Amino acid sequence: MMKEKEMLFGIRAVIEAVQAGKDIDKVLVKRELQGELFKELQSVLREYEIPMQKVPVERIDRITRKNHQGVIAFTSAVTYQKLEQIVPLLYEEGKVPFIVVLDGITDVRNFGAIARTCEVAGVDAIVIPARGSVTVNADAIKTSAGALHTIPVCREQNLKEAIVFLKNSGIKVVAATEKASLTYTDTDLSLPVAVLMGAEDTGVSPENLRVCDELVQIPQYGTIRSLNVSVAAGVMIYEVIRQRSIK
Repeated sequence: MMKEKEMLFGIRAVIEAVQAGKDIDKVLVKRELQGELFKELQSVLREYEIPMQKVPVERIDRITRKNHQGVIAFTSAVTYQKLEQIVPLLYEEGKVPFIVVLDGITDVRNFGAIARTCEVAGVDAIVIPARGSVTVNADAIKTSAGALHTIPVCREQNLKEAIVFLKNSGIKVVAATEKASLTYTDTDLSLPVAVLMGAEDTGVSPENLRVCDELVQIPQYGTIRSLNVSVAAGVMIYEVIRQRSIK
């Protein structure tokens, strides 16, 4: 359960916080909310690319007994970065970019574990979608052993467009998927690379698979259909490290 100090209540309070540069994770609003002030809130949230979700008022009432006016904003534990700013900076610093993209990961423990591996392995940034995904909250930071305070996280409105941006920036996007025929050790990961991992139940979405440069699979020999996504991410991340250390 989130502490109330990690939340903001009321339309005007949320608008002012966003405009003042406060990092907001997401905003819940009651479904029936209308009026000019609500339209202003919607406009501000769109401008700052902050996700808004309409919910029954009972859900908001369960979160707080304060006078919320039908609006609750959850503050972010970190400042999200912009992918289009990070990638050029990596090249300027003479690095070979190494990005991990997470498509639809919703389990906060898996996210934290992946972030911890990324930090240890020297991954340059993690990319998550603004909707249908985990966010960087206190539980994620705890599971990551603090790694999420260190590694940049980019929250993108459109993951497909983010993938295309990475490709146009000279970064090879490789998706791990059971649908692939190529084994993950048989592709060149020593180049600038972005590793794309999908949700455990559905994997990488078909529209994102279509724009990737390459699809690879991690061989499976048992009867269970798939690896835990944090383990699979670890396998992929350290294959990049292995190939780069050889070169």
